[in-house]
Amino acid sequence: MPVETDLYDLLGISPDATEAQIKKAYHQKVPLLNINNPEASQKFQELQAAYETLSDPQLRHIYDVNGIDGLTGSSGMGGVDPADIFASFFGAGGGGGGMHFGFDFGPGPSRRRGKGQDTVIPHALTLEELYSGKTLKLNLEKEAVCGTCKGSGARGSAKPKECGTCDGKGWTTAQTHHGSHLAASRVACTGCHGTGQRLKEKDRCKKCKGEKTVKEKNRQEVVIEPGMTDKQRIILAGAGDEEPGTPAGDVIFVLRLTPHESFERSGNDLLTNVTITLSEALFGFSRILITHLDGRGIQVTSPPGKIIKPSDTIILRGEGMPVHKQPNNKGDLYLTFTIEMPDEEWLKTVDQKTLLSLIPPKKADLEPRPAVVSTAAFEEADIEEVRERYFPAGKDFFDRAFASQFGDSDLDWEDEDEDGDEDEGFDDGEEPECRPQ
Repeated sequence: MPVETDLYDLLGISPDATEAQIKKAYHQKVPLLNINNPEASQKFQELQAAYETLSDPQLRHIYDVNGIDGLTGSSGMGGVDPADIFASFFGAGGGGGGMHFGFDFGPGPSRRRGKGQDTVIPHALTLEELYSGKTLKLNLEKEAVCGTCKGSGARGSAKPKECGTCDGKGWTTAQTHHGSHLAASRVACTGCHGTGQRLKEKDRCKKCKGEKTVKEKNRQEVVIEPGMTDKQRIILAGAGDEEPGTPAGDVIFVLRLTPHESFERSGNDLLTNVTITLSEALFGFSRILITHLDGRGIQVTSPPGKIIKPSDTIILRGEGMPVHKQPNNKGDLYLTFTIEMPDEEWLKTVDQKTLLSLIPPKKADLEPRPAVVSTAAFEEADIEEVRERYFPAGKDFFDRAFASQFGDSDLDWEDEDEDGDEDEGFDDGEEPECRPQ
């Protein structure tokens, strides 16, 4: 018979329950919790801790032989501290990403936590900064172990006294309802915060007021390396909050990319729109098309005889984002062309008959001619507004008519669909939408 049965009682099972019965009891009780009850979170944590302990054969054996004290390391197990097993199993302390439970299994002098609390800091960056890299120098504030009392919280040689609320155990008993009967469970003592010890006001350290830690400011340097990505984390190990007797937590910078007015990023590739005139589309160009993220002008010359059509896309190899940790390697830059048509004022200045004789003729009516023909009024519209209002899930609907949107592949010009690169930087071959340059 176990030395105590609190965890079994919490799940409503007998001490000789099988692993299957333990699992069944846990899954039956959790759905019964009322999420609107402020105590539901505490109850779930208690059920979870009981289940995780009893479903693990090693932890269950320690609990059956030594009770809760065995799990907190007060009894010892042949030189192995069960508190280490328990802490690693539950991720005690909450700083290392493990689950932190609200109820405590008693303090005990050898009770340990993984490390101090991590500090997560989101930091907004521009695409230019991720392209070229940047060094940040920041003043951060953290909890540091008090240097006056060395983390004891006590003044001089004063010693803490046993907590009168929990009699030094670090926990108190709380009664909870389980169906039609009451059950007792252990919760961390609110008087001593689970430590089992308290200091009188006059015995507390003057610097930290008995809190054991103080606020401390320090200057940290964070290096943003070229090619880093949105949501990437930079970890400053040990630069976070400290607690007595445990390693300091980490400071974690989470990079947040702000939208760029001209460029889009897709992996290590970049995408942008470029506007050219009708004459450039027909007769070619040789000029600086864009200003790159590092301030360089990028000059491009179109091949002789190459006609650029709306939405044609070309690739500039090696002009994309730097590959992280490989700054000499870069992705590609995709340029999608928009043709700027002449306005009505220009049309008034030219001989329209002569112009019509030079450009391709107008199209004739559809053949065969439909039996019924209706006349519709000409009215201008904004296609982007139509997309947002009526076709939010199928934005490519209006693009399907442009089956041939790239130039001839036999000219000295590198198009998106050459050399099997149609999938490079895109998902499923779909061309991303770009902002104008």
